Amino acid sequence: MVEAKIFAGPRVRRVRNGLGLTQTAMADALSISPSYLNLIERNQRPLTVQLLLKLSSVYKIDLDDLQGESGGIASQLREVFADPLLAGEVPSGQELVEVAEAAPNAASGITKLYRAYKEQAQRLSDLSDLLAREGHQTTLSSARLPIDEVREIFERRPAHFAQLDLAAEGFHAVLKPGDDLAQALKSWLQKNHGIVVRSMPVHAMPNLRRRYDRHSMRLFLSERLSPQDQLREMAMEACLLALTEEIGTELQALALSGEEAKRIARFELARYAAHALMMPYGAYLAAAQRARYDIDILRGRFNVSFEQAANRLVTLVRPGVSGIPFFLMEIDSAGNRFRKAGAQGFPQAKFGGLCVKLNVHAAFSQPGQVLAEQVEMPDGGAYLTIARSLDGPQAGFGERIRRTAVMVACDAAMAKETVYGDVVGIKAGSIAIGPSCRLCERQGCLSRAEAPLTRPLGLDEMVTGLSVFDFQ
Repeated sequence: MVEAKIFAGPRVRRVRNGLGLTQTAMADALSISPSYLNLIERNQRPLTVQLLLKLSSVYKIDLDDLQGESGGIASQLREVFADPLLAGEVPSGQELVEVAEAAPNAASGITKLYRAYKEQAQRLSDLSDLLAREGHQTTLSSARLPIDEVREIFERRPAHFAQLDLAAEGFHAVLKPGDDLAQALKSWLQKNHGIVVRSMPVHAMPNLRRRYDRHSMRLFLSERLSPQDQLREMAMEACLLALTEEIGTELQALALSGEEAKRIARFELARYAAHALMMPYGAYLAAAQRARYDIDILRGRFNVSFEQAANRLVTLVRPGVSGIPFFLMEIDSAGNRFRKAGAQGFPQAKFGGLCVKLNVHAAFSQPGQVLAEQVEMPDGGAYLTIARSLDGPQAGFGERIRRTAVMVACDAAMAKETVYGDVVGIKAGSIAIGPSCRLCERQGCLSRAEAPLTRPLGLDEMVTGLSVFDFQ
């Protein structure tokens, strides 16, 4: 029978140092030479079962102590080195395991420092938001991924690209689609570029929405997509071909720092152009005004999805020919935000969008239902909010559907111009919200998740408030 061997040198060294022994003293007690113990501690010789038993009997050590907890520390280190600041510093996870094995206390110290860094970064972000609300400009920044750079630029500018809208209207006139834009796009792609559009089954394209095969000149669309989403994918491909110059001009104006950020932004601009082609500016604005911005009516009239119709609403801000200045936010059920746009730049400083009392969170509990409410900020600012859940690509049996929720909002003063304002007007009062718990000073809020950054905690043992986080 082959004797089991274990390499655990750093753990043996920790045991020896914890007992205050020299290598010579421990070697004598274990009946081995100091040089052999030195090799063991440097992982150049294994710990045999006999030596493990000797360690246990001489020093009364639980053998589990030699197993250590390097797995947990290594997983924490993986989280640290997954940060964009440290991306590429460690070539493999095995190196992190070796660090956790050799120096667990130092590894634990690194994770504590990283948690403190993240906490301070969050506090700085909260302070930046607070200063912005008070009209102060800040230059606080942190390491960003290319997608973060693109999102920040898109969120801080008007959600309107004039050249793309004009070019898309002209392209729409050339197509003359009538009531069937999908067929018009298929014909245009085949006639002008030799591209044939095909719908592909899930097993043939399990992880993709769309794939353009340059060799066979075929555009493959996943059958997971709804007809409206398939239409958008075709429109994006057509716009990338027909509006290349206009997309390039708008992309250049964004002044992005890297090629990856430019690639992401180009995709977003193509998405914008696709919406502009599916819902031409003039026709969509006129229809929106006649329907009093009823998103369900608009999506039926233009044969688009609720999400597409809502996104198009926030772009209707052409100078001189503008609709209501809406802004939009889309989140998932965990509260992750991955789209913010509109109202000349998402009003982060005034509105925030992180309050759990917003109806965009309630939309998940009422799938498919449109929720309209009037909300009021601590400074008295009021907004009309319209929210609805959205279902992603068709899921197969055993798969969990991707569900998000979108919220479209505008200043409450304009609510009367919408069908939603009729319903909201019946209700007494507004929902009291805040920009985020860290920046909100509303007393007695049942939904509070964090203490406000601007107030000390109330630690009165004789009094307990309604909120989990009482403050003075």
